[in-house]
Amino acid sequence: MEFGAMVIAVAGVAGTLGGALLTQRGAERAKRREIELVRAHDEKRENQALRRTCYADLNRDARQFTTALNRHLHALRERGVEDADRAALDAAKDAFRDRYSEAQMVAPDPVLATATSVHHALTAVYGQVKRLERDMPDPGESMESAAQAQQGIWGPLREMRAAMRADLGVV
Repeated sequence: MEFGAMVIAVAGVAGTLGGALLTQRGAERAKRREIELVRAHDEKRENQALRRTCYADLNRDARQFTTALNRHLHALRERGVEDADRAALDAAKDAFRDRYSEAQMVAPDPVLATATSVHHALTAVYGQVKRLERDMPDPGESMESAAQAQQGIWGPLREMRAAMRADLGVV
């Protein structure tokens, strides 16, 4: 009888210890999952904040580049372009280029597609304006066509802004 009681006692202790060990492991796994979920949530929030900042800067700089192109066209038409005008236009172009480069690294494809459309439109008008400034326009280019192309940028800008807002959940 003593041997049987001892086996039962050992089995009981082993069961108790095993249960405690399994409970501890389960709690550790649950804690790890909780930490992973918190990290994933923090990462998602940081990514969204990064995109929000990038989008705000890209939108601002695209609009400023568009406005700088308009001012440059007015200067070209009304009084001739001076070094300060060239510097202002190039500063706006450079700022937009930098923001567009950032967007290429963080924006999802739908947003990047609209930003690329804006980039192409802005650089096309910039090229046309610079050719007019040098008095070497391509066939069909004129102050009127440049002004129309510059005004045509506002549509793609609205599309880009809508795509960015949709990506951020601001609808």
